[in-house]
Amino acid sequence: MGGRFGTDGIRGPVGSTITAELALALGRSVGHRLGGPGRSVLIGRDTRRSGEMLTAALTAGLTATGSDVVDLGIVTTPCLVHASADDRHAAAIMVSASHNPAEDNGLKVVIAGRKADDAAEVELDRLIDDPSSIAACPNAELGRVRTDQEPIEAYLRHLREAAGDAFVGLRLGIDCANGSASMVAPDLFRALGAEVTVLFDAPNGTNINDGCGSTHPERLAETVAAAGLEMGLAFDGDADRLIAVDERGELVDGDAVMGICALERLAAGTLRNNVLIATVMSNGGLERAVVAAGGALVRTPVGDRHVFEAMEARDAVLGGEQSGHIIFRDRSTTGDGLLTGIELMGDRGRVLVRPSGTEPKIRIMVEGDDATEIDRIARELATLAEARLN
Repeated sequence: MGGRFGTDGIRGPVGSTITAELALALGRSVGHRLGGPGRSVLIGRDTRRSGEMLTAALTAGLTATGSDVVDLGIVTTPCLVHASADDRHAAAIMVSASHNPAEDNGLKVVIAGRKADDAAEVELDRLIDDPSSIAACPNAELGRVRTDQEPIEAYLRHLREAAGDAFVGLRLGIDCANGSASMVAPDLFRALGAEVTVLFDAPNGTNINDGCGSTHPERLAETVAAAGLEMGLAFDGDADRLIAVDERGELVDGDAVMGICALERLAAGTLRNNVLIATVMSNGGLERAVVAAGGALVRTPVGDRHVFEAMEARDAVLGGEQSGHIIFRDRSTTGDGLLTGIELMGDRGRVLVRPSGTEPKIRIMVEGDDATEIDRIARELATLAEARLN
């Protein structure tokens, strides 16, 4: 059969494309190809009802090959990817369909902090179709299963370090999409000093992404504007994407986030090689603003894998998609909604862009410690805004 893997693992409706039998076969294949006796594989999942079934099947397949399983439970995809970079683990498997509805699920294989490459996926596909080369493991060599919260704590320490004091006193709204962010985002941002209003943080297995999150941020936008909050952050089901909301309830998509972060880094001299990686879907105004500020924009086909590969090839530290899947390669190897929210505020200032309520103007406010840098960022944001409106 083959051809199961797309640009983001195997994904589709549960019961047809995604089944317990497939998860069992994938677990056996990953264990045979990457794991085995004395090696461990991480498993994480989002809040979908089918996640428990698929995790159980993956665990059975992995342990049958002698691989130990470290079950992280409900986690964000970026957390699992961060944990997989630890060379104590042979691989990781995330059970999630990201921004898709609850009826779907997915299986994503991660090796050493990045998604499995094409060659690995082809081999796993072959083993799923023909498991004859996978030997049965005797009882004494079967893998064991354990839970571990330390990788989650390590990931949260990573985020807290990146945030510094940027959120102290900020009135913040967050939409957890009834997904993985529900388990970490409210406590994280409160610990960072924000006053947090939380929406959609009560997952029940069937309400993930249902009228909420990064694909439906309307309720968050209304709440931010009505409650007088300063900012809103909407995540998707596994929290690898972010759509932001300004204090007036206006949406800030991935292009705008990349523009803000790229211009700030260009001004600070930290946009490595002065290049931003985006896809063919990104707005032309983003490219014009980056070029006007002395940078370059390189476009790729749609898909975060293409973005990351181009980032590696060009040694770029910032790239992403209009959908809000943004990669900060100096801090992570995958899109991370929580990290994107932290980077958008930065640790040295604040940027707010909004239309005037009384005049046909865009108002841009930039706060920070360096007057020259503030002036440059404000002017470059004005260029971006003008390009997008024309």
